[in-house]
Amino acid sequence: MSISADDSAPKQAGLDDLFERVNQLLGGPGSPDVDDEATQKAPAPVPGEAFTPRQPQTLREAGITAALLERLIVKYLFQVGMAPSRGIASQVRLAFKVIDPILKQLRSDKQIDLVGTTTTGDSEWVITDFGRERGKRYHEECTYYGAAPVSLDDYVNSVAAQTIAGQVVTATDLQAAFDGLIINQEMLNKLGPAVNSGRGMFLFGQPGNGKTSIAERVTDAFGSAIWMPRSIYVEGEIIRIFDPGVHEALEDQNQGGLLDSQQIDRRWIRVKRPTVIAGGELTMDELEVTKNEISKICEAPLQLKSNCGTLVIDDFGRQKMPVDVLLNRWIVPLEKRYDFMNLPSGKKLRVPFDQLIIFSTNLEPRDLVDGAFLRRIPYKIEVPDPSEQEFRELCGIMTRVLGFEPKPECVEYLIETHYKKVDRPFRLCQPRDLILQVQNYCNYHQKPLVITNEAFDFAVANYFSIM
Repeated sequence: MSISADDSAPKQAGLDDLFERVNQLLGGPGSPDVDDEATQKAPAPVPGEAFTPRQPQTLREAGITAALLERLIVKYLFQVGMAPSRGIASQVRLAFKVIDPILKQLRSDKQIDLVGTTTTGDSEWVITDFGRERGKRYHEECTYYGAAPVSLDDYVNSVAAQTIAGQVVTATDLQAAFDGLIINQEMLNKLGPAVNSGRGMFLFGQPGNGKTSIAERVTDAFGSAIWMPRSIYVEGEIIRIFDPGVHEALEDQNQGGLLDSQQIDRRWIRVKRPTVIAGGELTMDELEVTKNEISKICEAPLQLKSNCGTLVIDDFGRQKMPVDVLLNRWIVPLEKRYDFMNLPSGKKLRVPFDQLIIFSTNLEPRDLVDGAFLRRIPYKIEVPDPSEQEFRELCGIMTRVLGFEPKPECVEYLIETHYKKVDRPFRLCQPRDLILQVQNYCNYHQKPLVITNEAFDFAVANYFSIM
């Protein structure tokens, strides 16, 4: 719905009076019944966390300009046509008292108009024809109209307060993080100091021994959540940080409740410490800010998304780019703990590089990199083949997980016939893979889920046919 700004002139005075009355009922700025100082009480910190974002009470505290907020509101109304004040505040994730002066200014500029109130007494705003023209132009420049972004300074301060280097991981923490994985004590004793360093490590060894699984579990050892901005505003660009594809949100902030009562800035979202994994498909473009040419929205690089967590370079040495190009990209960040981000405008910007970086590879590190780079990765940990006892134990676990009755005699047959006799090394992934094939074999032949020597023969013939 849209109306001309001139059409509303006859009822302007009456609506102004109504707006002021509604504003007072809703506790907006200027209400005689509201003590503005009382609303600025800092939120109680979330237990166990060093940083909690405080809800801004002014644009200055929010770290954004009135012009930026105007654009977000106009673009939102351009899309939906009409919305109440609280709906607009919820969309940009700011308090009503922060957006209220902007709404009044937009109305004064005849970009929006007040058309009445909702059943709950909230002001209802509609975009005018003039505002629609502005909204269309703003939308062509950038389609983003979500949560108001956070300033770069606030983001940098949040990373410093939640740094992974400030976390201490104990043996108990590490054992809890690896619960459910078969991993021996010697490996845990090597991983513990590497994790506590907060710097970097190489995980190398034969394929199928769980290097990626280990890397994914490492972040769990830190056992804490962090606050992450949905987006940041840098040099005229909105850069999205929060990515549902790699970040696990711990609370739905749309539901209000505890978060609202604590006056927490809803432009931030509480997430599990991130684990970002980049495999053989990694390209240099993913390590720089990328701008979508259609939406005009910028996406943060992987290292920025992994700040205060873990960045895993999986299958290191098999990326499309040459190894030395990737290594040269990491040398300064690994040494200095900061990175330089290239903006679409061409400007370079210094940002935190605060994560545990893990290079996982099937190749020998010395065959991939030179000594100068190896010096910057202080821990090189080999993930060995499992022992026969560990292999048996894992077979027992996977047997129960996949719905079979344990058959130790069949596992013994598998080891003696298909491993020892042909001098085949054990791998941690093989019990799961082989027993899954046995399950498929039974389902196809409509047989009960029973492990037999014959089923193992079938699984081994398929699995190792070209290995």
